[in-house]
Amino acid sequence: MTHDKQKSGQVPDNEMSGSTVARRKVLLGGLGLMGGAAAGVLGMTPAVSAASNLPPNIPEWTRVLGSGVLTNPYGQPSPFESNVQRRTVDWLTPDRVASISFTPLADLKGIITPSGLVFERYHAGIPEVDPHQHRLMIHGMVDRPISLTMSDLMRFPSTSRIAFLECPANGGMEWRGAQMDGVQFTHGMLACCEWTGVLLSTLLAEVGVAKQASWILAEGADGAHMSRSIPMEKAMDDALIVYAQNGEALRPEQGYPVRLINPGWEGNTCVKWLRRLEVGDQPWYQREETSKYTDLMPDGNAREFTFVQECNSVITSPAPEKPLKHGKGKYWVEGLAWSGRGRIKHVDVSYDGGVTFREAKITSIVLPRALTRFGIELDWDGSPMLLQSRAVDETGYVQPTYQQLRDVRGTNSIYHKNAIHTWKVFPTGEVANVQLS
Repeated sequence: MTHDKQKSGQVPDNEMSGSTVARRKVLLGGLGLMGGAAAGVLGMTPAVSAASNLPPNIPEWTRVLGSGVLTNPYGQPSPFESNVQRRTVDWLTPDRVASISFTPLADLKGIITPSGLVFERYHAGIPEVDPHQHRLMIHGMVDRPISLTMSDLMRFPSTSRIAFLECPANGGMEWRGAQMDGVQFTHGMLACCEWTGVLLSTLLAEVGVAKQASWILAEGADGAHMSRSIPMEKAMDDALIVYAQNGEALRPEQGYPVRLINPGWEGNTCVKWLRRLEVGDQPWYQREETSKYTDLMPDGNAREFTFVQECNSVITSPAPEKPLKHGKGKYWVEGLAWSGRGRIKHVDVSYDGGVTFREAKITSIVLPRALTRFGIELDWDGSPMLLQSRAVDETGYVQPTYQQLRDVRGTNSIYHKNAIHTWKVFPTGEVANVQLS
């Protein structure tokens, strides 16, 4: 393994690399041309073209008054960002009522996913829930069953936590080979938000849980009555009953008015449109009232209750959506890492398909069970590359290669694909999805 050594402090001009000098000369040359051009256009009316808005000209949008306050009472992204949106794969599911959309990871910055871009997963479409008529029931093996209105729920002490949300089938289409050409479709069943609500442990203390109780059934108010069995240990740890996301009420597609969030666990356990919590002493799937996701193994057996989303990472730029379109020179390679086990410790990046690695710089706040952003500077000479990232979390878990994952799991699984991902960069700067063992 090799590592880049970063130097601190300023570098004298006579010690700058050739590419840095060249970059500076281009910038200075542009400034000189700009000054000369400015003298020649004073008093002239620029032609109506894109070039007329570039320096040294005065852009046309500075010559008129803009829109006033409350033109868009809620606020909308710029129309120039209309391409940044969730997308679906039409052939993936027979209809969109029980389907999924994908987060545009390549277009995002930082670690927080805007609410309107968080991937969707439905089993019976989006219910239109009236919050005034909605109730959250807690019953079963408890001393004091309750039925809470949304107003009741908000009277309990609230807490906010940043956590990632990931479908366990994220990347599942890649198990047997590279298939989806875009980070939005290889890793886009992923998001990270600030979630605000009440700790589930607070509500369980209110109702009084029986000593022998060990599981909770969480059921949603959608047409499928989506339900999952949650171990009491998680419920008493960091599980949240959430009513707000990124500072505002949950979006309907994210479970309005209330949902469950189990930080670091499979997204399917984070039941949306939460309607009831039934406390019991066994998993409910044994009574055929609910189901669970299992991982099919090579010998025909299946793992159950693999709740934790393992350590993972992906480079988001360059990617098929973000090619190296300026030719040779310096680029900022960046991506995201996450682990349901806790914090990300460090991330390595390889340009040669894993033969050598260099440690990347962590460029965001590092929180447990949240997305972590990393980056590294690349001075590209135009040669083909095989770009990879490899994350390590605070428990020492190292993101595996495909071969390491398949040696244990085979190729018949759908869930928990967290293998090291490879982007092939061509001399043209275009990027494609490939797989290495």
